[in-house]
Amino acid sequence: MAPELRHLRYLIAVAEHGSFTRAAEALRISQPTLSQQVKQLERAVGAQLLDRTGRAVRLTDAGATYVHHARGALRDLAAAERAVKDLADLSRGHLRLALTPTFTAYLVGPLVAALHEAHPGITLELLEMPQDDIEAGLLADDHDLGLAFERPHLPGITATPLFTETLGLVVAAAEDERPDPGPAPLPVRDLARLRLALLSGDFATRGHVDGYLAAHGVRPHIAVEANSVQALTEIVRRTSLATVLPDAVTHDHPRLRRVALDPALPTRTVTLLRRESAYESAASRAFTELAARLVRTRGYPRPAD
Repeated sequence: MAPELRHLRYLIAVAEHGSFTRAAEALRISQPTLSQQVKQLERAVGAQLLDRTGRAVRLTDAGATYVHHARGALRDLAAAERAVKDLADLSRGHLRLALTPTFTAYLVGPLVAALHEAHPGITLELLEMPQDDIEAGLLADDHDLGLAFERPHLPGITATPLFTETLGLVVAAAEDERPDPGPAPLPVRDLARLRLALLSGDFATRGHVDGYLAAHGVRPHIAVEANSVQALTEIVRRTSLATVLPDAVTHDHPRLRRVALDPALPTRTVTLLRRESAYESAASRAFTELAARLVRTRGYPRPAD
């Protein structure tokens, strides 16, 4: 008997759950049926794939090797199915995009609007998560594209630079305040006397800010921590607190004012991530082109060479 796709999925489920009972519940089949199917697979490949002697069911060495290739086969099959459904004329399609949370404050809205206007038949699945999870998801074929920052990436991830993100100090702007074309930069040491509202530590931006302050020996007075850029902008525009955010966020909020710092915060390169050698759908290609066009139109700085 040749192994079938269900055999691969059943074995992977048992390996992930470490239990026939829990795997059967997740698969919505009976435990005896699951056990019988896995035994059929073991007879077909001529090797014991699971160690059933302990409290938890574990993969044998042969099982671990088999599961590694089975996952790759299922991933390739899913890509093949998407390729068949993908139409080059973009009358329909589906895009799975993962991004770090900061981008929801200024980049996602314009990108989705441009995609919907140009290709209304493409549906979009949008997920916020840390960059480590984005890259792991790309490797597992859970996402098609990722929006994140340039850094050392996991093996198998390729990054295309989009633009350079600049950051600055942000405060509330008075209702009748007019933009000052050349205000003097604020010395970084003066940040120690300000009350700050900053993103929480699970944001990449917070780590970037903390590193900048530490490098200049500044111990900040952090009055508020928030896990949402939108919440942070509302807090700052209604209080005397200051924050540090990408300049692009300030551009979209007339009630916020950017204050230059001396020295300036280090810039970051925003990148579009994908898995190397992954199938690139027409929807992915269209989104990549739209993203490059949009950052040029909005005047974001070009990526550093």
